[in-house]
Formats: sequence, C-alpha cells, structure tokens
Amino acid sequence: MTFSLVARDPHSGAFGMVVTSSSPAVAARCVHLRQGVGGAASQNITDPRLGARLLDLLEAGTPAEEAMAKLVAETPDVAYRQLSVVDAHGGTGSFSGSGTLGTHRTVKGDGAVAAGNLLSSPEVVDAIMACYRAATGAFEDRLLAGLAAGRDAGGEEGPQHSAGLVVVDQAAWAVTDLRVDWDEDDPVARLAEIWQLWEPQKVDYLTRAVRPDSAPRYGVPGDL
Repeated sequence: MTFSLVARDPHSGAFGMVVTSSSPAVAARCVHLRQGVGGAASQNITDPRLGARLLDLLEAGTPAEEAMAKLVAETPDVAYRQLSVVDAHGGTGSFSGSGTLGTHRTVKGDGAVAAGNLLSSPEVVDAIMACYRAATGAFEDRLLAGLAAGRDAGGEEGPQHSAGLVVVDQAAWAVTDLRVDWDEDDPVARLAEIWQLWEPQKVDYLTRAVRPDSAPRYGVPGDL
C-alpha cells in the first residue's frame, strides 16, 4: 500500500522522508526523523512505535544496520513490518518481513533507503532511488523527484491517496512538514504544489522561531 524514501542529505546532514500510500494520512504514521540522529520509515502493516525505537537506538550510538537487526530480534509480529533506517553517518538498514504485502522491495543507496509494498513492479523502488540520486536542487526537491519517479514507474497496484514530505535540519522540529492526507487524483503532484508554496517561506519561519527580533513581517492585515 506504500512506497517511500528516507535519506540523509550529504550536503547539509539533514534527514528527510517522502512517502505515499493508498491509505489516508500516511505521513502521520510512517515518518520518523530526529535532527542529528537519523531517519526511519515504518510501513506495510504499520506500527509507529518501531520508527521511534529505531531512532532511540541510533541516538544511543547503535549504527543503522545493527539497530535494525536488534529491533527485528526483539519485536513480536515483526513479520508484518517493512522498515528502513538511515543514521547520522549515512549508514543504512532495511527489513521486509514475510508478511509484507504483495510485490515488495527495498533498495539501499549512499545514505538513503527506498522501500515499497503492494507495488505494480519491483522496478518502482529502483526508479525512486535512481531519480533521487540523479536529481539536483534543494533536498526537498530531490526527495520529491524520487517519489514522483516511483509514481511514474507504476507506483502501487492501486491508486495513491495520501503523501507526505518531512525534513529535519538546523532545529529540533521539522523545518518542512507537508502532508496531503487525502486526494482522489494525484497526491504526489499536490504535495509538490504545496512545497512550491512553502519553499520561499521556509527560512522565514525558522527565523521567526529562533531570532524573532530579526524575523520578516508576516505581511498580513494588522502586521504593522
């Protein structure tokens, strides 16, 4: 029902994830990022606790591959889970249990993991990774390029209805946290439109949080 990409930006050290699914509000359940620590995806028959547990293991100093092995060993019902993780050094880990739905695949690259289940073909995940690695521009643009490539390569067996783009960088909270919780047409395209709206304001909102005395005005009625 889901395909995703979780990655560490080699230029900035930021962590980001994009995801899309036939189910509603996929980003609320599947995305797990922690500034300076890593990123994790928990999908298929999703247990959000597993993404948080992977990040806790990374924060305690466990490398990504070891963290994944430890989580798999200690988790009941892990056969139903599909998991990805990237650590602060660009190390990666992935797991697809025997209960992962339909055609499924994970691909690990340099500081990135693409994963999917109920795919139209295994090549969907390869397209995500290849396009992400070839793309240029802002980290969010590259993540979205990978997600769109997965959609264009056939996506999942059914239609996609929700999508999300999240990035942590320079702050304890997500500096980009954009979601399409339900769309009958093309949530990936809608997500890209929202990113175009957010991109020119992203730094302004970070400045408002950390240096409000030098933040730009809001540009709304009553903002003198």
